[in-house]
Amino acid sequence: MEKFDYLAVSKDKKKVKGQIEALSQTQAISILRTKGLFVVNLNKIEVLPGWLLWLNRWQRVKRQDVVHFTRQLATMIKAGLPLTTALSILKYQSNLAMAKVIDDILREVEGGGSFSKALTKHTNIFGQVYLSLIQSGEAAGVLEKVLLRLADNLEKQAEFRGKTKNALIYPAIISVAMIIVAIVMTIFVIPKLTSLYAEFDAELPLMTRMLMGVSNFMVKSWYLWLGLAIVGGYALVQWRRTPSGRTFFDKISLKIPIFGPLKTKAILTEITRTLALLVESGVSIIEALEITAGTADNVLFTGSIKRAAKEVEKGIPLAVAIGQYEHFPPIVAQMLAVGEETGKVDEVMFNLSGYFETEAEQAVKGLTTAIEPLMMILLGVGVAFLVIAIVLPIYNLTSQF
Repeated sequence: MEKFDYLAVSKDKKKVKGQIEALSQTQAISILRTKGLFVVNLNKIEVLPGWLLWLNRWQRVKRQDVVHFTRQLATMIKAGLPLTTALSILKYQSNLAMAKVIDDILREVEGGGSFSKALTKHTNIFGQVYLSLIQSGEAAGVLEKVLLRLADNLEKQAEFRGKTKNALIYPAIISVAMIIVAIVMTIFVIPKLTSLYAEFDAELPLMTRMLMGVSNFMVKSWYLWLGLAIVGGYALVQWRRTPSGRTFFDKISLKIPIFGPLKTKAILTEITRTLALLVESGVSIIEALEITAGTADNVLFTGSIKRAAKEVEKGIPLAVAIGQYEHFPPIVAQMLAVGEETGKVDEVMFNLSGYFETEAEQAVKGLTTAIEPLMMILLGVGVAFLVIAIVLPIYNLTSQF
């Protein structure tokens, strides 16, 4: 969003000065004309340094932007504001990237298109689940209700993902710090001590000799290690993008101790919540399964849900179709069977989502509790090894005098 200073003349020939926010100079003039003002002069206000303004043009829409947009739009629609009015207001309250998206949606709606049709141009931002829910809400005349549900769901997702990421920040920082310290010691400190020990022709302990050997190898062939790391990392990333590579990594990610069960619960939380939202909004169970499969952050779950959708299409109960896959715990099939019998699949899915979310949050707390002492132990062992390997020879040297 850009700011402009303007000088204009009103219908009664009076000069009017002020400031206005708009996406462009043309839009600013258009807005002023709708207010009955004839623009005499219009100058853009450089609120940021030039290089920051240039960077701002490359700003992307973040997940949090979509969350705020949905919540504010739901609140305005609930208050009785027309959709176009609500979009016009939100356009001026968003960052540049989101404002451009909202402006595009607004122009589509003002041109006679539906809200859901306008969103189809921005599926990469809002996602297929969002679009399907809006389509169902418009068709049933309950757009306000769907928007409120969407806002609640997006906020829960953001909160849940935030908790999961925060649990991994501490071990990540400690791990990076340990690696940096090890590299600095190996490349810079140990070689200096090696020359000192060589001058005195001291007999060195096994740990010291091991450390010096690693240091010499790293110093003499660092370029080889760096090259291998770059080539290996690039090859790994490229393979990760292939179907076989992604399948391998997704399988491994679910089997990693502590982290695997946490990821499984997180995926199940997203799947059950998404499926519940779609079914509640009137989307057919088969279409809901196909859409949900596209949102699962794991190819094993994606494939299982797609195959289950085909089986349901043939007349097999959803509980039976899902229950045959080991990725889904027995409680999913059991609860789905109850939901199908009572005709409350959406309600059962919401309950399951809450259950898995609680399980995941407890796993996150347990992970945080377990990792902190574990990292301290590893750090202590590493420091102890370095101290013994470095200080012990120095102590032996001083004791000789």
